Amino acid sequence: MDINAEAQTMFAPPAAESHGPSAPPASMFDNMPGYEGTLAGGGGGFLPPPMPAHPVPQPEPAPEQPHWNIPSITEETAQEALKLYASSKCCYSSAPAKDGVITNMEAFNTYRYRLETFTESRSTEWSHEPYTGQPVDAYAQPPPGPWDIPAKAVNFFLNDKQTIKVPYTSSVKSCHGCVGMGRKPCKDCAGAGNKVCWVCNGSGYRHGDDRCHHCSGRGRENCTRCHGQGAMQCDICRGKQQLLVYINLTVKWTNNSNDYVVEQLSGLNSDNLSQVSGKELFRDTQYLVYPVMGFPDPAVVQAAQRFISEHQGKFSQTSRILQQRQTIELIPVTRVTYLWKGKSHVYFVYGNEFKVNADNYPATCCCTLM
Repeated sequence: MDINAEAQTMFAPPAAESHGPSAPPASMFDNMPGYEGTLAGGGGGFLPPPMPAHPVPQPEPAPEQPHWNIPSITEETAQEALKLYASSKCCYSSAPAKDGVITNMEAFNTYRYRLETFTESRSTEWSHEPYTGQPVDAYAQPPPGPWDIPAKAVNFFLNDKQTIKVPYTSSVKSCHGCVGMGRKPCKDCAGAGNKVCWVCNGSGYRHGDDRCHHCSGRGRENCTRCHGQGAMQCDICRGKQQLLVYINLTVKWTNNSNDYVVEQLSGLNSDNLSQVSGKELFRDTQYLVYPVMGFPDPAVVQAAQRFISEHQGKFSQTSRILQQRQTIELIPVTRVTYLWKGKSHVYFVYGNEFKVNADNYPATCCCTLM
């Protein structure tokens, strides 16, 4: 078998694969006053807010609410709720819901206390993008501090995020990914522009003296990834050779919420109550709220005191508290006992939605949906 010497001369074997740096070097970033701890890729962490320039307004006790109870549901409402529940189950007979006779209804109205603390946190990181002529303003004047840059939440008590380019931190640097070339060696062919022919495995022949038709006997084929160029556009600078480097400020608004549900002895699992709403009896919204007073259940008062103390201690360290809100809901829970075919059964109706829990519904069957 003759070896194609000309092909070997024209197509040298590929050089070792070259990887450009994936992360920019620290020397690429300027030393900006007020942002000395800022790193690339999420570095710097959350920045504690400065001490307030004016005295913090003290919370005021909310007015006492005298009406802490609501009437129990009627038998008709309880029976209709069970009918709807049974009809929503493909394997439940409607007979117990229609023909059962209610013998007892007992209310276990349950209070849910909720504290929400709406906070703003700020963090910085060095970022970069391809330079296409954007304004360059580094050192034109000192950049504003991270908490001096204006940013405002659209709505209180709703999570949100905003990213802001810090003024007077933008400069132009040579791309670290391609060393300012705009192109990088192709990873598939390691910059050679061609690869060993996969059909003949580089021999130029297939069987005996049959020349390989795939590579025309050359033993190598053009790299399909770079189209034989040996290099590809740099994915960092997108071929622009330079990067605009700047500091990004990320502002996050977070609604931090804690609930406390007073334990009730109805027998209904309290996890069910997280799925329903109740009647709001009390609402207090201030910059900082004062623990609820005058509530008949001491467990709610204690929960309010504990949550408020924990929130102020926890969130004031890494963020700025913008608003607090505390609410008390009364979640109606009714334990219904009814008689069907001579046997007594129990179910629960709870929440403003009149949801039903009937784990031991007496007329169910096993069926398979095809």
